[in-house]
Amino acid sequence: MKKKLTREAIIGIVTIVSIGLLYFGINYLRGVNLFKPVNHYYVEFKKVKDLTVSSPVYVEGFKVGLVRSIWYDYKTTDKIIVEISLEDAMKINRGSYIVLENSFLSGASLHIHLNKYVEEFAKPGDALEGRLGEDMMVSVQEKILPGVEAVLPKIDSILTGLQSIVNHPALAQSLTHIEQTTGNLEASTKQLNLLLNKDVPLIISDLQKITANFTEVSEGLKGLDINTTIDSVNQTLANLKLTTDKLNSKDNSLGLLLNDKSLYLNLNSALDNTSNLLLDLKENPKRYVHFSLF
Repeated sequence: MKKKLTREAIIGIVTIVSIGLLYFGINYLRGVNLFKPVNHYYVEFKKVKDLTVSSPVYVEGFKVGLVRSIWYDYKTTDKIIVEISLEDAMKINRGSYIVLENSFLSGASLHIHLNKYVEEFAKPGDALEGRLGEDMMVSVQEKILPGVEAVLPKIDSILTGLQSIVNHPALAQSLTHIEQTTGNLEASTKQLNLLLNKDVPLIISDLQKITANFTEVSEGLKGLDINTTIDSVNQTLANLKLTTDKLNSKDNSLGLLLNDKSLYLNLNSALDNTSNLLLDLKENPKRYVHFSLF
């Protein structure tokens, strides 16, 4: 007959299991894998600001372990011992050192700088050299803040100049002009759209009619006998040239009239005599006309 567990035994087993789960859970949250073989090393520092248990340990930017524990060495009063656990496959060369570096976001972390020129490795449990990296806040205070302080007066003068520009009446006037120009452009755009929608189609229609008329005129010109027209024009020009030659020649009456100077002088003299005769006739009519009643 099987014996049943007593109530006290069940409570004890549950308590042990709960403690075990709590232990494994806490270590899991801390990043400690209890089932993975690790090696432990000790690093000495003078300061461990922002470094906590479970802070990561890197080599060449790759995470290879965690900080397992931190305690103060009361015997020397100037050392803080940091215990780190590294993966079993991670070997540290003799002469390597570990740097504690701080950052604004992730706190402190340890970075292993391997001495790759030595093939001898440190043994688990050995003490390694610890160094302090450059403090970010100190770097900011020493390098960045002086530059910021030097730039602040310039920024102040720039802001003052910008304020004077913003408050200048000319800027307000310019903005008003820009607003007016924008309104004018909008009105012009509306008129242009109206023109494109109404007048342009009519103009295009008229152009199409004119093009059609030109086509008809061109077709009519194709039907003309161009050679006959050119021959007629040439014949007319030849006749005109013949007439001009005759006018310039002295072998005809019209040519003599136009080109003979003596004929012109005789005619002029005859006209003068006629004019004198008429004048004398007017002044002395009795000399030429006699009236007799008996």
